[in-house]
Amino acid sequence: MSVDLAGFLGVVLVAYAVPGPDFLVVVRSATEDPAKGRAAALGAQTGLCVHMLAAAAGLSLIAARSAVVYDVIRLLGAAYLVHLGVRAVRAARRNMREIRARTRQAGGVEGRAFPRTPAPEEPAPARWRSGFTQGFLTNVLNPKAALFFLSILPQFVHGGGSTARQIFFLGTIDILFGVAYWFALVVAAARLRSFLVRPKVRQRWELTTGWLFIGIGIGVAASA
Repeated sequence: MSVDLAGFLGVVLVAYAVPGPDFLVVVRSATEDPAKGRAAALGAQTGLCVHMLAAAAGLSLIAARSAVVYDVIRLLGAAYLVHLGVRAVRAARRNMREIRARTRQAGGVEGRAFPRTPAPEEPAPARWRSGFTQGFLTNVLNPKAALFFLSILPQFVHGGGSTARQIFFLGTIDILFGVAYWFALVVAAARLRSFLVRPKVRQRWELTTGWLFIGIGIGVAASA
């Protein structure tokens, strides 16, 4: 089996370095809880496993050549991103109402620091499932991830061996590289937690990431 491994690793590095929906899901999850961030990363890479298996089986070719199948996947992915965005925006507005209510109760002015009532936390298993599900669905419903395995990856596959085996080999490298990349990103993003714990900062973060999700979703839906 002969593959252009150096060239492939360079393409994979660039693909991961360019922020996309997976990046936003992993970072946002990591700022909530590092374990949730790791779960989102594993979910995203599990989605890549699905794309890899589909490419090896030839199913991605069907999706790429069928405009209907491609559009259904694209619109489902866009709808899910908008759903995540709406949830984040609603959470931001809920946080703002809480800040204003505490300000009125304390008889102070908005912007002054008040003791924060800690929000009830989800059980750890629930946070893990939530992160994994978000990472998995965001990736598996992204047709561009499928097209990467169909159009980019085969350029590094050479004749003289099993095409399916080479796809599995390169796909596995991609997935393992991604796990290492996402876990490093989780460590970096988790350092923001002490900053984001401030109520008004958290509210702005939720609002910003929410509208980013919505914008990306609309962009995906509108793309040809």
